Amino acid sequence: MEFEDRYRQAQRPKYDCLLFDLDDTLYPLSSGISKECGKNIKDYMVEKLGIEKDKIVELSNLLYKNYGTTMAGLRAIGYDFDYDEYHSYVHGRLPYDNLKPDPQLRSLLLTLPLRKILFTNADKVHAAKALIKLGLEDCFQGIICFETLNPTHKNTVSDDEDDIEFLGSAVATTDVPSSQDQVPHYYPRHPLSASHKNLP
Repeated sequence: MEFEDRYRQAQRPKYDCLLFDLDDTLYPLSSGISKECGKNIKDYMVEKLGIEKDKIVELSNLLYKNYGTTMAGLRAIGYDFDYDEYHSYVHGRLPYDNLKPDPQLRSLLLTLPLRKILFTNADKVHAAKALIKLGLEDCFQGIICFETLNPTHKNTVSDDEDDIEFLGSAVATTDVPSSQDQVPHYYPRHPLSASHKNLP
């Protein structure tokens, strides 16, 4: 009996899933996406929030270091803006045409026998556009993005950062290209507390 238990334990996979970061990981830094994103964030701060141009670099670096993202930092220090407008401005103008399909990466991802989850601080539209351009839209079983970490319909608040339900989650399809519909977004069982400063 003891050996049967050990055998069963050895048969269980060591990991449940693999988590992949999208930005500057699944596509190269040389694509220019990151550089343009940073420029768009700074432009948004000047044009939409009225922050003085000569203070942008220092402020955005400070916010990024202290809050995990510039957007989270801006909200934390009192700037009020629409998240969708922010994402549209910052990510909607990115040079997605610089991203090219990567057949080797696709083949590698498809051969991995574990569930693959994608992470981005950006919104689901950015994730969908990048995955489509890279030819990887069917390589992931789920996406963790801005919307999944910041649900708009908050009924309850949880203090547990790890309280995310990965199984049986609903597919979010609004405003996302149709090929993205097959990739579910994982929603927290209970929305994460607004006090978590490391959220996007």
